[in-house]
Amino acid sequence: MANQTIITAEALANLQKELEELKVVKRKEIAEKIKVARSFGDLSENSEYDEAKNEQAIIEGRIAELEAQLKDVQILDESEFSNENVHVGSQVKLRQKGTKTVRTFKIVGSTESDPVNGKISDESPVGHAVIGHKEGDVVEVELPNGFVTYVIEKISK
Repeated sequence: MANQTIITAEALANLQKELEELKVVKRKEIAEKIKVARSFGDLSENSEYDEAKNEQAIIEGRIAELEAQLKDVQILDESEFSNENVHVGSQVKLRQKGTKTVRTFKIVGSTESDPVNGKISDESPVGHAVIGHKEGDVVEVELPNGFVTYVIEKISK
């Protein structure tokens, strides 16, 4: 199951809410915009119509994307995991070897990734490198600007 998406129950609820909003609210709004734009007459030179149709295509694309993601999800049950090894759902405190720089990350599935807020994907270079390791392990990560070595200082939920 290479295309299976791993998400938390919270992320599942957020995706379902977004999908519902797009299907129920946004589709109606776009249909109304198209209806109004059609009433302006000649569709060949009608920028409002073109804009509404483009917006409709974007929304329909996002709906298809969300439906595909939700079709094959694995909900992460964090209670099933221990803090012995790093896994999706772990919060990991990493110290860059040779420095005092410490960073804390939550390892999440790719759909929940939000690096600005400390949530990194299990598919990212750092996330992928630390999966399966224990506290005290030294992990070398290949980043676009070179290699960085981290020490796993703490694993928590």
